[in-house]
Amino acid sequence: MNPISMLFPSADHAVAENAQPPAYFDDLNLNQVVDWLTASKQEYNLKAYYYTAVQDEETIQFRQEIVRDLLEETTLTRLQTFAAQMVILRRYRKLIGELVHQNHREGWFLEAVLVYVRAVIQLAQDLNDAELRSRGLMAFRQALDAYARSSEFQRLVDEAEQLKQDLSAVRYCILIKDTTVKVRPYEGEADYSIEVEKTFEKFKQGAVKDYLIKLNIVSSMNHVEAQILDLVARLNPELFDRLHRFYADHAQFAADFILAFDREIQFYLAYLETILPLMKSGLKFCLPVVSRKNKAVNAVDAFDLALAIQLREDTARIVPNDFQLMDKERVIIVSGPNQGGKTTFARMFGQLHHLACLGLPVPGREARLFCFDDIFTHFEREEDIRKLRGKLNEELARMRQIFEQATPNSLIILNEPFNSTTLKDALFLSRKIMQRILELDSLCVWVTFLTELASAAEKTVSMISTVDAEDVARRTFRIIRRPADGLAYAITIAEKHRLTYEKLKERIQA
Repeated sequence: MNPISMLFPSADHAVAENAQPPAYFDDLNLNQVVDWLTASKQEYNLKAYYYTAVQDEETIQFRQEIVRDLLEETTLTRLQTFAAQMVILRRYRKLIGELVHQNHREGWFLEAVLVYVRAVIQLAQDLNDAELRSRGLMAFRQALDAYARSSEFQRLVDEAEQLKQDLSAVRYCILIKDTTVKVRPYEGEADYSIEVEKTFEKFKQGAVKDYLIKLNIVSSMNHVEAQILDLVARLNPELFDRLHRFYADHAQFAADFILAFDREIQFYLAYLETILPLMKSGLKFCLPVVSRKNKAVNAVDAFDLALAIQLREDTARIVPNDFQLMDKERVIIVSGPNQGGKTTFARMFGQLHHLACLGLPVPGREARLFCFDDIFTHFEREEDIRKLRGKLNEELARMRQIFEQATPNSLIILNEPFNSTTLKDALFLSRKIMQRILELDSLCVWVTFLTELASAAEKTVSMISTVDAEDVARRTFRIIRRPADGLAYAITIAEKHRLTYEKLKERIQA
């Protein structure tokens, strides 16, 4: 069976299994998002999929098609059911590798095969009933249907079901005397468990609280049980010879393309299982338009996904924001009072682009985003005394690294650079950096207290974090497109916390 990919239009492409998180992941809190997505999916090893943004529109559209199919609730539920059966299969196969008694091991192998074939048959039926439109899922449905109808698979199903039926029909007697255990063929002896129940039936006193404890089925077997099973096998040599041959003939019973599908579809399921509760709480997600040529970008009611996951029990606290870059506009300068959501806005801009280039829904009512080649971030770092250079030199070195690698197709996200130096020096350096960004023609979000940058060129637009009109000390966390006003509201904050000169003087005198 030819390989079929759920991640790429052609199975010739694949994600590198040893892919590492991009350098920008920590700054954008995408590491937190991926950790959450994969927390309950460790066995699938999905992180590499989320690390690797794709750089072609066709693959993004291919993945978006699959997402649209999966947003149909019935299809999603059916694939989750299949995934649950495959989890059981993997547990059985792991158990088989740990068992030492041959008959015991081969019995569990039969159970694993039955789980697999029944899951495949059910999935084939479910996908045939589904109204699929994506290239990926339709191609898999076609391959699965052909596989399920193949003579090889049908032979596996028939042999497994018949063997299970025949083993279930085996009857035998166990004779126990002192430390001796004997096994002999069943010869119509009475079932004494039924007799015991009848004897004690008369002591039953009506409906009472049930104190019975349900015991889990134990898969392990002690040496006595193993010897009993061996004796049962000796009583039924032909049947257990069939079991031995079945084990030998079907060691690799699971088709590779089904195992690959089971893993790759989790890339979508893990993400959708995370965002669907957020959507039910009122937050909006959309499949964005993604272009590699058009740098006009915008989003409506967008938000920081990492923050939304943290506040998933109280999503009313999430404040969505909009942004738009049109025509020749390339740089968003974000200014305004501290603690107003500026850094969150910058992270959101980067998150949306990374998620869009994974082919996944992004936070927001609607969005048009750019297919980037890389994202470069500059967020504050603690000074490293081992490098024997000051914080400003460290920042300049990091800036140099960015511009040695950045291209016109890169995204640049700067969060208050040069805030460790004087205002004059910060403004001088920032203007030089701005000139390089404008020459590159890269898309950029720049959070800064230097409002002079907002009117640097026609390629820049100003956005500011806003405050409550009636209480300027209260942040609204709304970032709006408006000329910078240069207000930091520091005096209001000082008054709120009684830290003005007059209040401090009163407290000292008191």
